[in-house]
Amino acid sequence: MTAARLLLPLVCLAAPTLAGAQGSAPMETPLTYPDTERGDVVEEQFGVAVADPYRWLENDVRVDPAVRDWVTEQNAVTDAYLETQPGRDAIAARLAELWNYERVGIPAKRGNRYFYTRNDGLQNQSVLYMREGLDGEPRIVIDPNSWSEDGTTAMAQWVPSPDGRYIAYGVEDGGTDWRTIRILDVESGETLADAVEWAKFTNIAWVEGGAGFVYSRFPAPEAEGEFQSLNMNHAIYYHAIGSDQSEDRLIYATPDRPALNHFAEVTDDKRWLLIYSSEGTDDAYEMTLGDLTQDGVPVRAIITGFENNWDLAGSSGDALYFRTNRNAPRERIVRMDVSGDAPVITELVPEDEATLEGASLVGNRIIATYLVDARNEARVFDLEGNLVSTVDVPGIGSLGGFRGGPEDPETFFAFESFAQPTTIYRYDSATGATDVFAEPEVAFDPADYTVEQRFYASADGTRIPMFIVHRADLDLDESRPTLLYGYGGFNISLTPEFIPARVQWMESGGVFVLANIRGGGEYGAAWHDAGRLQNKQNVFDDFIAAGEFLIAEGITSSDQLAVHGRSNGGLLIGTVVNQRPDLFAAAIPQVGVMDMLRFNRFTAGRYWVDDYGHPDREEDFRTLYGYSPYHNIPESGDYPAIIVPTADTDDRVVPGHSFKYMAALQHAELGNRPRLIRIETRSGHASGGAGRPTRQLISEYADLWAFIGYWTGMEVPDTE
Repeated sequence: MTAARLLLPLVCLAAPTLAGAQGSAPMETPLTYPDTERGDVVEEQFGVAVADPYRWLENDVRVDPAVRDWVTEQNAVTDAYLETQPGRDAIAARLAELWNYERVGIPAKRGNRYFYTRNDGLQNQSVLYMREGLDGEPRIVIDPNSWSEDGTTAMAQWVPSPDGRYIAYGVEDGGTDWRTIRILDVESGETLADAVEWAKFTNIAWVEGGAGFVYSRFPAPEAEGEFQSLNMNHAIYYHAIGSDQSEDRLIYATPDRPALNHFAEVTDDKRWLLIYSSEGTDDAYEMTLGDLTQDGVPVRAIITGFENNWDLAGSSGDALYFRTNRNAPRERIVRMDVSGDAPVITELVPEDEATLEGASLVGNRIIATYLVDARNEARVFDLEGNLVSTVDVPGIGSLGGFRGGPEDPETFFAFESFAQPTTIYRYDSATGATDVFAEPEVAFDPADYTVEQRFYASADGTRIPMFIVHRADLDLDESRPTLLYGYGGFNISLTPEFIPARVQWMESGGVFVLANIRGGGEYGAAWHDAGRLQNKQNVFDDFIAAGEFLIAEGITSSDQLAVHGRSNGGLLIGTVVNQRPDLFAAAIPQVGVMDMLRFNRFTAGRYWVDDYGHPDREEDFRTLYGYSPYHNIPESGDYPAIIVPTADTDDRVVPGHSFKYMAALQHAELGNRPRLIRIETRSGHASGGAGRPTRQLISEYADLWAFIGYWTGMEVPDTE
């Protein structure tokens, strides 16, 4: 970085005046952006000269001082602008009130011990508790809030040993996907000397008696490639309690196929080790079975070829129960007998019109969670697949949990919705009895909000569902500031979810909309396939049609419509803004995949070819180049206000995607509305939970909501 660039003046803004009534036009004040150096990188791909002038911004901010200085300059401009936003402090204060509620996780039972996480409200990290017996006095087992001064070192995962004596837990620092696995003796509270490094994309699966566990890890990377180099040569290891990691025993690896990922589970009776191997992000696995009763854990393949999903629901001796899409695009439940050389598969619960999302063996029942038009319901079957009952739930929402085993009918599940925070229920699969385990008190009345599901037509006529959520007293005959959210990829279904920030948006008079566009898993494999690879444009068409529908229905206008998406959803927002900039007033493309020609060169990006395609194959290249947000920004035009949140230590979607995209946006002549990047430090890819401190979430949402609130004409919150 030259001295001249370091001394570039930053714009000094007078505070713009926010319109006091909804629908008034905001003031457009041109900004002065840092002068980002443009390189001369041009590469020919399949006869196309592809320019990449900001290639240098791919460099790791921890290593390259020029990138670090660019981040500093950009954050200075963004911070200066955000300080002018009316109502930001009031939004932050209200967000702190809304976030200040008890959050309890789904308990895990080991013997007579119940382990669960709890956050008292504004703690940066949730704390792990244990009770001796259901009504026992809670005591703290692990408190990650003491691990770092800034609250960014988190407990990423935790698994009790079979007898509840130990807890194996993953430590995540600064939002990275890397994990260090540590072990706590529950009785003494002592953390053992064991430290398992370079675990990533891993389960922790205890063996019989809690003598040790199996896990997945990569070879240690070179120092400068720790956060950007491709992840290769995943392998399964066994770690014995009290030993050094150098003594860990290799259980399974595929050096002849270094691109495969491997994930291990141990069956309920601790007899079988089940290893799933995958090539990418598709739910398509090979399965290898290891016999834990034999010395050396001999393994044999039981499913070959990457064709189907196999999700273990439970086990009983030689019978393994799976949820699978084999011959069932919307999934079914089967029993697999593994006593012979070749597995014998028997169907128990056939495919349904609803999409089967999960299944668990609890007592002598199978509890299956279904998606019915993007909302959950739970059905209970006997072990022969006969429907016994359904689980009562409070309304339109999402379910999680139902973990357990064949020896105990007790299980726990969570329910949440857009204006209903997560409540934990205890469920008896034998009797069907349901009791509340933990129900939070919140700083608003959930009854003040209403959830409506509507359907609209996409460009090709496909019927797409959306949830429309708002204050019950709001008259939707009047156009309102509206926030439209979407994802559309990787077979991931978006269901009703409680996020305090969305309540604040609606509390202030805004409408929140969730569009269940193609590419997700809401309607099974066909819905996913219709939104990936050469069909990816359907995802963008679905989202654009959602905006057009909301405007046509009079719910909002193009001057009041903001859009938001994260990760693959950030790609979604970057693309639709390029394709229809006239449709939106403001946009938040967050931690997005923005360079579709180089995504597979960093960390986990190589897995995403299942959804995106291979940039080095001509057919895929032409599709990717046709919508890649970074490559399709015009030289001039009139764009909505854009703010791009990312994190300097995101090692899943590396921040170079957002850096390059923002540099290109600021270089183009796209009108006077701001185009800003907000770069969090010591933070990773996750948005809510998964290690992010509460203080970061409140600060980020306050900035984002103040930004889009101004550009959509939202009323200024009361500052008193």
